[in-house]
Amino acid sequence: MALEKTTVEDKIEIVGDFKHIQVRTATVISEDGVELNRSFSRHVVSPLDDLSGESTEVQAIAAAVHTQAVKDAYQAHLDAQASEMGE
Repeated sequence: MALEKTTVEDKIEIVGDFKHIQVRTATVISEDGVELNRSFSRHVVSPLDDLSGESTEVQAIAAAVHTQAVKDAYQAHLDAQASEMGE
């Protein structure tokens, strides 16, 4: 009776004007090859985020979709929001 815990990024989506990357990670607990439990966690990667903690797959996707134009547009969007808030 060997319990095993595995994690896998099972869904990666690109959404919105600024190409945010949504990553869903599944954690699976199995015993002797039979799945006992599956749970999910999610996080979002924005164009200006540090990618050093991301998987190579997410880094490759970010390199493809987070172009300098997307990063500049996202920064302009953040700056506009900050000025609206009076910062």
